[in-house]
Amino acid sequence: MNTYKIPAQTRIGHVHLKVADLERSLKFYRDLLGFEVTMHYGDQAAFISAGGYHHHIGLNTWHSKGAPPASQNTVGLYHTAILYPTRKDLALIFNRLREADYPLTGASDHGVSEALYLNDPDGNGVELYWDRPRDQWPTKEDGSIEMFTHVLNLQDLLKEIK
Repeated sequence: MNTYKIPAQTRIGHVHLKVADLERSLKFYRDLLGFEVTMHYGDQAAFISAGGYHHHIGLNTWHSKGAPPASQNTVGLYHTAILYPTRKDLALIFNRLREADYPLTGASDHGVSEALYLNDPDGNGVELYWDRPRDQWPTKEDGSIEMFTHVLNLQDLLKEIK
């Protein structure tokens, strides 16, 4: 019987994405979402972060330069989830996306979190979300988490920045 459990402090350190056009991807992740470039690896890769970490996302064209967008109906990464510290921060990025007329693919209230969904220029899914405080997470009678998917009220979200 397997009794090993990964340490509770373990975190996903970064994601590294294959992209077709590095500059186009930087316009999305850096210029629209606001990540900072921490390093370029020639003209083939860039590493970006929030808050000065060495990198949260790596972008490279090593095997994908000029490739078509990722197909939705194949195996691979479903989405990269970017966790914002507060609901107001999520509202601010939603407003930024709205002002840039950048399309969402969805917006959901999951009980434990609220999330915006969109695709990057290569068709990679991106989730922008914030977690509610743990004491507000919905639970079942047995104490387990009860997540769901309801439509997120975007107008209510925007009230955070007024």
